[in-house]
Amino acid sequence: MSDNEVATAGFTVRRTEEADWREVRALRLEMLADTPLAYLETLAQGHRRSEAEWRAWARDGSSHASITVVAIADGGRWVATMMSKVPRGASGAYLYGVYVAPGFRGREAGVTDALLGRIEEWAALRGDSLTLDVHELNARARAAYAKRGFVETGVSIPYPLNRAQRELQMRKPLR
Repeated sequence: MSDNEVATAGFTVRRTEEADWREVRALRLEMLADTPLAYLETLAQGHRRSEAEWRAWARDGSSHASITVVAIADGGRWVATMMSKVPRGASGAYLYGVYVAPGFRGREAGVTDALLGRIEEWAALRGDSLTLDVHELNARARAAYAKRGFVETGVSIPYPLNRAQRELQMRKPLR
């Protein structure tokens, strides 16, 4: 186990690197199929990404400017992911691409909290808060974020894949 990995009961949490591109691709396609309204990309768009794009995505997980963490079950299956970066001009980090496979959801599994803990540690070095956008119809995700200290800011933007729908901004103070 490397310094980048943290073992927890039933799974390991670590950052992605370029060599993980196939697993990053498989998990991204799984998440796009499982919860289409949660992401700003369709499954068809995901399938059209090139190997070079997947390699860059995986490599960015261990860059200074962004972090992608994954949970890998003891059997080797990739079961969850989260990504964070500080957008140009922002005063804090944003959380993107959150996915936990159905069998690993819920507080009893601990996967979400383990990944979010790693993201928050990274984000706290870059600002005072962690912000995300969540689809207005994704009640499960909104409730999960609220339980973990995120509050709606009152800001919303059109959902890029359907401009009649909204993405709601939620923020959590880190200090």
